[in-house]
Amino acid sequence: MRHMHCARPRPKRPRLSLTARSPSSGTVPVVSASSAVPDVLAPGVRIVFSGINPGRASADAGAPFANPRNDFWRLLHAAEFTPRLLEPHEFRELLTYGIGLTNAARRTTRGSSDLRAADFAGSRERLEALATELAPQAIGFVGKVAYQGTFRERPEHGLQKRTLGETPLFVLPSTSPANAAVPWGERLRRFRELREVVD
Repeated sequence: MRHMHCARPRPKRPRLSLTARSPSSGTVPVVSASSAVPDVLAPGVRIVFSGINPGRASADAGAPFANPRNDFWRLLHAAEFTPRLLEPHEFRELLTYGIGLTNAARRTTRGSSDLRAADFAGSRERLEALATELAPQAIGFVGKVAYQGTFRERPEHGLQKRTLGETPLFVLPSTSPANAAVPWGERLRRFRELREVVD
């Protein structure tokens, strides 16, 4: 998309924030009572990240991607989705930058390998409704398991052929410390590819 440029220098990426409003302006995160970690979804989001499910550290903190060894927040900043590095407890500030968060499965587990197919029941319908109501420019699945559990098909990393309505779907490497086989550079490359989808 084209954007208007001012004469003064500006950061390269913060334009993602566009029309999303901060929580103080009346935009309230959507909290799921069935999950230990709240969704952050509101009109105006440009992109929604879907994690796999809450891990123990996130459930204990009541915040997404709260394990200090999880790279999600560092990758989000390094790929210039956010102008500064956010801490997990600051997750509601994502709305300021036009970013939403949810999980494909709601149940807290030690790891994604503990999930069952039943844990993803209704996730496709929920994401379809989200895509229709909020019309984000993309949904990014943080880990193949989030996509596979939702659609019952094994994806490759990157932009998918499948869409939800007009919303593109993109699969990122998991940012969990359990996914150490995928190096930082590859994870960052995929986050930057997704960043270009919403420009």
